[in-house]
Amino acid sequence: MKAMLLEKQDALENKPLVLRDLPTPEPAEGKIRIKVHVCGACRTDLHIVEGELPAHRMPVVPGHQIIGIVDKAGTNVSRWKPGERAGVPWLYRTCGTCRFCTSGRENLCDTPHFTGYDADGGFAEYMVVDEEFAYRIPDNYTDLKAAPLLCAGVIGYQAFRATGLEDRGKLGLFGFGSSAHIIIQIAVHLGFEVFVVSRTQKELDLAGKLGAAWTGHIDDDMGAKLDAGIVFAPSGELLVKALTKLDKGGRIVSAGIYTTPLPGFDYSYIYPEKYLTSIAHTTRENVQAFLDVVSRCSIQTEINQYALEEANQALLNIKHSRVSGSTVLVIHQ
Repeated sequence: MKAMLLEKQDALENKPLVLRDLPTPEPAEGKIRIKVHVCGACRTDLHIVEGELPAHRMPVVPGHQIIGIVDKAGTNVSRWKPGERAGVPWLYRTCGTCRFCTSGRENLCDTPHFTGYDADGGFAEYMVVDEEFAYRIPDNYTDLKAAPLLCAGVIGYQAFRATGLEDRGKLGLFGFGSSAHIIIQIAVHLGFEVFVVSRTQKELDLAGKLGAAWTGHIDDDMGAKLDAGIVFAPSGELLVKALTKLDKGGRIVSAGIYTTPLPGFDYSYIYPEKYLTSIAHTTRENVQAFLDVVSRCSIQTEINQYALEEANQALLNIKHSRVSGSTVLVIHQ
C-alpha cells in the first residue's frame, strides 16, 4: 500500500514525510482493517512531524481523522462487517484497567496509544484498529465533510463541555482554525454569543460568516466580558491574555496538545475566581456524544483538499496559516 511515512522528525520545509510502498496490514483478533477514503490533517500532526511532540514510534504513518470502509475483519469481531463506513480518531487504544479508565476518564489513561503517533494512522491506503475504537459516521456527512469531525470537532466539543457553560452566555474562541470553525456552529445553534480572536483576516471573515457576534485581535476591546473561552492556538502568551477577557467566575480552557511556555502574569489575571485549565485527548463517550449531536444538525466544514502525496505541503500551509477551515487528504475516492 502507499503511505506517507515519517522516518525522522524535521521541519516541514524539508519535506520529512516520504511516499513509501508498505505492506498492507492484516487485522489481528478483535481488529478491523479500514480502506482509507480520506484523512484529516491538523496541528497535532504538525507537532508530531516537526518534533514539538517527542517521538513515540519511528517510523510512523501520521493521521488521526480517518474515514473509510471496513475492508476486512479479524477473528472475533462482532461490531463491524466489511463494507460498513467507519471513522477512527486520535484515541487508538487504552489499557482499560488503570484507575482513570475504570472511573470513566480513559482520556487520562496511564498507558494510552494514539492513532498516527503510537500506531500507524490514516496517511495511508489502509490501517487497522480495535473494533471498539472505531465509530459509525452520521449519514448526513460525506467522507470529506466528516473527517474534520473526528479531531477538530471531537476535541472542540470536549473543550466546550469543559467550559462548564450549560446555558446561554458569552463564549470566546481564541484562534480560528479547524476546531473553532466547527464549535462556533454548535455554540451559535445553542444560543451563545461567540467572540472570535484571530491573527488573520480570512479567519475573522469566516467567523463572521458562521455567526460570530464579534471578531477581532487579542488586544482589541471586545466591548464585553466573557463567561468562558477556549484557546485553540498553541500560544502560552495567548492563554494568559485570554484570562484578561474573562468576567468573574469565568474559565479559559486550553484545547491544544502543545503550547509555547506561559509567561508570568499578575495575580489579578485569575482573581476573583477565574480558572485556567486544559483538556487531554478524549474519551469514547465524548466521541459518541459529539457524533450524536452533529447527526441532528448540519455542521458546515470548510475543506482544503489535498492528494496523499501532498501531505507535507498541506501541513506546511497549516503551519503558516495559509488556509482557514479544515485540511483533508484524499486517498481513495
